Amino acid sequence: MPKFVLLSGPSCVGKTPLRRALDRLYPDLAATLTNVVPYNSRERRSGEREGVEYHFRSRAELEARAERDGSLLVWVRDDLQAVDPAQLQAIFAAGSTAFWEGNPTVIDALEQAGALAHVETLRVFVSPLSRDEILSLKSPESGADVRTFVTDLMRRKLFWRKKRQKGSLSPTDAEDIETRAATAYDELRVAWKFDAVLPNHDGEDSENWAAFPCLLGDARRTVEAFAALLRGEQCDWAERWERELVP
Repeated sequence: MPKFVLLSGPSCVGKTPLRRALDRLYPDLAATLTNVVPYNSRERRSGEREGVEYHFRSRAELEARAERDGSLLVWVRDDLQAVDPAQLQAIFAAGSTAFWEGNPTVIDALEQAGALAHVETLRVFVSPLSRDEILSLKSPESGADVRTFVTDLMRRKLFWRKKRQKGSLSPTDAEDIETRAATAYDELRVAWKFDAVLPNHDGEDSENWAAFPCLLGDARRTVEAFAALLRGEQCDWAERWERELVP
């Protein structure tokens, strides 16, 4: 049966550095995964490579592609993304395990389109908060509004990522940060659908991924946990969330 590994979570939670760390620390394991490279209408970020993270094209080009070859179009916040079904089928036909990293919205669209039917999947969600932390925030004693807290948490991560990428921020950059931060809570609401949730406080704003001789903190724990899941092993760091955890 074809296999498909799907890695998801809010923007800036650490999905991309997690994949890169897997390549670096577990090359034999990473070599078993073949990246599904979607198309994206947004601008390429610093450090991203054409044809590696995404194929970067205009919205008009993506819409034309969908008409031409049946590519699946999905709106992710303000960006249009496209997944080529022929690319998926080629990976499966070669006997490889497909790997996709991105927004939960795309996973829902793939499922509704039947692309995940008759495919063995491993769905992993990376979260900026652990289950216990969410329960603490929900308690009356905390006095916190969880949605507001998550939005502010991700706003800070997104700000520092953008600052590192561009130095100074434009009004468009600030608007993009707000859009991404505002959707983070709703993205956490679907984490219960995943096979495993990996709490990770070292988002893409964290230096623990690459600034030191070895990975530190949650960056290290998260990649070790992801590797264990890929090997089919039990993993204490991985959580399973109940549907009502994030209402």
